[in-house]
Amino acid sequence: MTTTTDTIRLYQLAHARTGDKGDRSNISVIAYDERDFPHLLQHVTEDAVRELFRHRQPSSVRRYVVPTLHAMNFVLDGVLDGGVNDALNLDAHGKALSFLLLQLQVPMPPRLRPGS
Repeated sequence: MTTTTDTIRLYQLAHARTGDKGDRSNISVIAYDERDFPHLLQHVTEDAVRELFRHRQPSSVRRYVVPTLHAMNFVLDGVLDGGVNDALNLDAHGKALSFLLLQLQVPMPPRLRPGS
């Protein structure tokens, strides 16, 4: 019996770069294939990212689109326990947060569905 899924993890469609400054994390998501970028824009939204990071209680989530690079940049405020120098958390750097974002489940793009 073959099992198919309607969703895939974001890391299958994109990679991420991240940085942090104070209590702000900056996460860029870059599509591997430009054909998937419109699909990512539709599903990797501010609301989806806010929900994924709900446990970190961001005070704001903003998305900036960079279409020429097939990328988007998310700025999350209040997610680093006050920042690297203030946090008691051993892994307060924003770098680890990009891995969490890449775990986001998104619908499989039509071009990758079996029989397409």
